[in-house]
Amino acid sequence: MFRTRRLAFASVAALAATALVAGCASGDGGSTSGASGNTLTLWTHNAGNSAELDVVKKIIKDFNGSQDTYEVKLQAFPQNDYNSSVVAAASARKLPCLLDVDGPNVANWAWGGYLAPIDVSGSEVPLSDQLPSTVGRYKDKLYAFGFYDVSLTFFARKSVLNEYGIRIPTMAEPWTKGEFDAALAELKKSGKFQYSLEMGTGGSGEWWTYAYSPQLQSFGGDLIDRDGYRTASGTFDGKDSVAWATWFRSLVSNGYMAKKSGADPNKDFLAGKSAIQWDGSWNAAKNADKLGDDLAIIPPVDFGDGPKIGGASWQWAMSSTCSNKAGAQAWLKFSRQTKYFVDYAKATGTLPGTEAAAEQIDGYQPGGKFNVLIQFARKYSLVRPVTPAYPYISTEFQKATQDILAGADPENALGQAVKDIDTNLKTNNYYAS
Repeated sequence: MFRTRRLAFASVAALAATALVAGCASGDGGSTSGASGNTLTLWTHNAGNSAELDVVKKIIKDFNGSQDTYEVKLQAFPQNDYNSSVVAAASARKLPCLLDVDGPNVANWAWGGYLAPIDVSGSEVPLSDQLPSTVGRYKDKLYAFGFYDVSLTFFARKSVLNEYGIRIPTMAEPWTKGEFDAALAELKKSGKFQYSLEMGTGGSGEWWTYAYSPQLQSFGGDLIDRDGYRTASGTFDGKDSVAWATWFRSLVSNGYMAKKSGADPNKDFLAGKSAIQWDGSWNAAKNADKLGDDLAIIPPVDFGDGPKIGGASWQWAMSSTCSNKAGAQAWLKFSRQTKYFVDYAKATGTLPGTEAAAEQIDGYQPGGKFNVLIQFARKYSLVRPVTPAYPYISTEFQKATQDILAGADPENALGQAVKDIDTNLKTNNYYAS
């Protein structure tokens, strides 16, 4: 799942080299034996994100202090360099025992042999208590779990919507496509805003697929035929997907949305440059602090096939080369305590992964002003395609969508993406195990 972060970056090559040494100094899959017991290395993408990293450190400290059989040691990477370090280490069979993985990549890493199935039965928090999008499965096996998720939402000022006669939608009655298009036209006509809509088109990478493919899916399209995951033909280039792409381009051609938004779209929304913002739950508290009761937290538009948002964020897993799987699973089970679900959500401004955790977080408890975001995640979340091909599909979606906003013919752009995706699927024998 995507979250905007400000990170400190370092050389990829240097990080990979450091990772290979620190991740498995003994060359046996991330665990070593010493006088004090078994030492396991844990990798995380959170260098530069001190709030979340501090929670990871706390769990490690608590676990190490709770018993004297295992010791977990931390190695942190900046998020932008993390995946390349994992791939390099996997190629050399030098992965650590414990690592985090972005939810959409679980299938690819499991298929690629990076991850081993895990067993967390007997944990304090049952898997059944979690938001479904926080559990990473592939081919009916559990490979990962997360402590939180995030939710896409529209933000607006109630006063602005009321001023221009725009209905404030609810989960019971979300905006339809017709209502949404009419609202954008009315806001543009007012001349009060630089843009009616802010959609973060200046973003990069996975943001594009996370933010915009749910709208395609609400039109009735998808990135791939999920029945077997063997082709994108007829789905990603089908009439519903083309209709979405044509509409998406019209947002720019009609002047409702910037072809490339500014560096801080949420700041622009709060400054009144845009009237409605498509953003994430991570900015809900900040916006509420600024706008108070005037803030409207709005469900996604129903473009015809129901409202949709993306699902799955960072999750914890065990490597297939770990030589001490008992120790790794002991840490994973230990971490599954409600207090840590609470700690993660408080530190990161994310959605707590369980109802029990939500009840302990101001604003997210039942009836709280942000609880609706958890309801969005439960009702509207659609995980990105659970196939090892997903990273490639996501890259093709990003390219096609950016080309469309730049003026490419929607049908041609999606058609080319489908050809490339289907070639990738065939080349990889449809990612058969």
